[in-house]
Amino acid sequence: MAGIYIHIPFCRQKCYYCDFYKTVNTSLQHDFIKALKSEANIRKNYLNNENVETIYFGGGTPSVLSEKEIAEILVVMSKEFNVSSAAEITLEANPDDLTIDYLKDIKNAGINRLSIGIQSFQNKHLEKMNRRHDAAQAIGAIENAAKIGFSNLSADLIYGLPDLTQKEWEESLNTMFSLPVKHLSAYHLTYHEGTPFYTWLKKGTLKELKEADSVDQFNALIDMSVANGFEHYEISNLAKDQLYSRHNTAYWMGTKYLGLGPSAHSFDGNSRRWNSSHVEAYIKALANNNSYFEEEILNETDKYNEYILTRIRTKWGVSEKEIEQRYGVQTAQYFSNQLAKYKQAGVLQINDQAITLTRKGLFISDEIMADLIII
Repeated sequence: MAGIYIHIPFCRQKCYYCDFYKTVNTSLQHDFIKALKSEANIRKNYLNNENVETIYFGGGTPSVLSEKEIAEILVVMSKEFNVSSAAEITLEANPDDLTIDYLKDIKNAGINRLSIGIQSFQNKHLEKMNRRHDAAQAIGAIENAAKIGFSNLSADLIYGLPDLTQKEWEESLNTMFSLPVKHLSAYHLTYHEGTPFYTWLKKGTLKELKEADSVDQFNALIDMSVANGFEHYEISNLAKDQLYSRHNTAYWMGTKYLGLGPSAHSFDGNSRRWNSSHVEAYIKALANNNSYFEEEILNETDKYNEYILTRIRTKWGVSEKEIEQRYGVQTAQYFSNQLAKYKQAGVLQINDQAITLTRKGLFISDEIMADLIII
């Protein structure tokens, strides 16, 4: 099995915290789609005709695309690749784009999963982040999507925001759990260099939330989610009724994927490729048959490190037996030696089947990963 990621780089306005590649120059959409089709044709053999089980429209804001543009792209995907009839096809969307008519149209176009960027249910925090929607639109978008027949709905929330109180965070979570959402992605705010939030933090005009408050918010996320029937299956992801993100789970399990569009990454098991993070350069390069990507060939150490960094984040964890089978006795011995310091620390659940992070281990996951990889 394999997956396809399609990066839609367009936004109507930029959020103050986001460092993903995007542009507000939506006049380039026509030329972008033409270039995207060309890239799909050029790279149609990248997945070796394996079944494509997931397609994911990320961004940017993919919901700036019209239903006709989405349908056009999906037709090309089916033409160039072996797309399963049961493929999970996800569209990231802003709540204010999800009108009743738009929801009906994208469902007819083939979208069967929505990932809705809620981020907060408090208007004051939405305004601080420069989000385009308000809380009422967020609630309405989820309810309308369910009415239209989207049964696989995911939503994003951000905690650790400046001045976000525990009461406000718990209110956001309770609002989320009152809605027909089966998947929740919750991320701690990161101050990425180049974003307005980072600039304001450095200038002192914005203050980072205290670490203790962030810890309390993360604990509330886990406790309240589990109490509402959600399973915490990856550090930042929770699912109800086992409706995991099949696309992201495939990433974590080391499945091949093809990335199309500016800044998109690809992985075939032996190498990684990443496209130019500039839509004009991407369009021009494909129009003129010029190079538009960089590539890295992975050695066995790289592959082992990738396995550790992706798998230990999940409920499926890593396996000493699998490490030995994949990467050899010497690497397995290294892993065992590094693991020893954690055996009595209560941060890892260790058994013959898998090694996974405990609740305590989630808080020092970066430290654990850094110890287990090979530098």
